Amino acid sequence: MTVPDFQSLMLPLLKLASDREEHTMAATIATLADQLDLDDADRAELLPGGSQRRFHNRVYWAKSHLRAAGLVASPTRGRFRITPEGETVLAADPPKVDMGFLRRYPDYLKFLSPGAGGPTSPQTPTPPSAQTPDEIIASTAKQLNDELAQEILTRIGAAPPDFLERLVVRLLRAMGYGGTEVDTGIVVGGSGDEGIDGVIRQDKLGLDRIYVQAKRWSHPVSSPEIRNFIGSLQIKSASRGVFISTSTFTGDAIEAAGKSGKQIVLIDGPTLARYLIENNVGVAERATYVLKEIDTDFFDAG
Repeated sequence: MTVPDFQSLMLPLLKLASDREEHTMAATIATLADQLDLDDADRAELLPGGSQRRFHNRVYWAKSHLRAAGLVASPTRGRFRITPEGETVLAADPPKVDMGFLRRYPDYLKFLSPGAGGPTSPQTPTPPSAQTPDEIIASTAKQLNDELAQEILTRIGAAPPDFLERLVVRLLRAMGYGGTEVDTGIVVGGSGDEGIDGVIRQDKLGLDRIYVQAKRWSHPVSSPEIRNFIGSLQIKSASRGVFISTSTFTGDAIEAAGKSGKQIVLIDGPTLARYLIENNVGVAERATYVLKEIDTDFFDAG
């Protein structure tokens, strides 16, 4: 099954705590995963950006909302237990416990609107959300980056033909290939280039080189183009190459590169755009947001 949203985890978590014992989050996460019959892929699934496991994040937020409403408490760091109010809720056998249910508690309303005294009425509707705040931030950032990546590819497609050749050499240098020397990246593309658009020299004498081919295509790159690139590497007595396309690669192209006996890296359009964003080539920072969390060592030290 897929990972339940964090609101769907509130009632199972509260029931797990019904034994009145203190529970650690690590043990709770493992127990709930077993109860929900999550497979290894579900348990290992990460949030966009790969910062945290999705299921872990949702369990933590389910506990945070229950704690804000006073249904569980944290007597010691990293542990929680059910409260009398939580037991009262379970005794009523509710079909579900979610954000709408928790809005009956004044402390929870303050949690939803910190500093504002909470909404004016417990009946104020809460927009439904299957995502935790961390997931909303991560998915929004991914959406913005996906849109930026598409715009990058559009701009590349509208640029002069030799722009991509210069761009990929600059990108590879920004990724650390060629070291810090300013002349380690060379654009070669043009007539008589023997199928090579750029060269990255990995040492000052140029004894170790990576050869680059870049294609500004809208249709997929197939195996004949890869075999031609392999032939170009053989002419150069080269063992390593990078083939970059603004489109994609067919399955036979990927297979041809893998069977070439050479170290050939294929970079398609979406991957190219992602590398440009990650290495700040052709993009500029618009805004930076810093998320902070409690320093438990500071507070536990007294």
